Amino acid sequence: MLTGVSLAVGVGEAANFAAYAFAPATLVTPLGALSVLVSAVLSSIFLNEQLNVHGKIGCILSILGSTVMVIHAPQEEEVSSLESMAEKLKDPGFIVFAVCVLVSSLLLIFVAGPRYGQSNVLVYVLVCSAIGSLSVSCVKGLGIALKELFSGKPVLKEPLGWVLLVCLVICISIQINYLNKALDIFNTSVVTPIYYVLFTTAVMTCSAILFKEWQHLVLDNIIGSISGFLTIVSGIFLLHAFRDMPFTPSLLPLFLQPARADPHPPWSSADRHQSCQHQPLLPSEDKGSQSAEEEEEK
Repeated sequence: MLTGVSLAVGVGEAANFAAYAFAPATLVTPLGALSVLVSAVLSSIFLNEQLNVHGKIGCILSILGSTVMVIHAPQEEEVSSLESMAEKLKDPGFIVFAVCVLVSSLLLIFVAGPRYGQSNVLVYVLVCSAIGSLSVSCVKGLGIALKELFSGKPVLKEPLGWVLLVCLVICISIQINYLNKALDIFNTSVVTPIYYVLFTTAVMTCSAILFKEWQHLVLDNIIGSISGFLTIVSGIFLLHAFRDMPFTPSLLPLFLQPARADPHPPWSSADRHQSCQHQPLLPSEDKGSQSAEEEEEK
């Protein structure tokens, strides 16, 4: 059983690696939400885990958002060799971004982590997300190196490929370490949607700076990509945040709740009219006190 699970995880990561090599990171990373959706559906089928109404709505929103992002996905600049990748890595905008990521990660690890890591979920999740954006860039470079290797070019002699491989190993190690810390301290239903949103935002920002994916997009595609991403975020939030909450009709607004039998049915108009005619003008106690006062006066 464990061998089959490990094999499935390995195949999935290999497919994810290939997707980053052949498609824009702005498209591949948000579509990772489909893995969460598939996991939820398969768990409800094979593990008998309850998928409530919120989860079903979250699955539908994730599918709709993914479809919109595929339609309006940006096109990255063509990078066909390690030389082109090296030129992009030397871009001043990417260097500034990488320095900011490294400095902020060091501050989170050594300053904010010991003070607020046990009480604030954002500390460790921000470390994972920021470092993850750099790991995706390394994956893109290694994918280009593998394509050149299969085409017969002497890639193994290029130092950039080995540098990207070492950086990828370091980034993934840091991600796994601090993601496990966050999961040990906080609930999975809290960590997963926050990590997805922050990680995807960081990767999209890094990819936009490095590969200039948003430079030639028209306004319609920009709005479509952002709307699709926000729809996926909403779906992931509903799928995880309310996963353990039982859904009952009593949670619905009053006008949507099913009709319930009224233990005190309303009076008919005739009964109501008759009761009004025979109703005493004064309560019994007041009437008794009034007759006592009249006897004293006599």
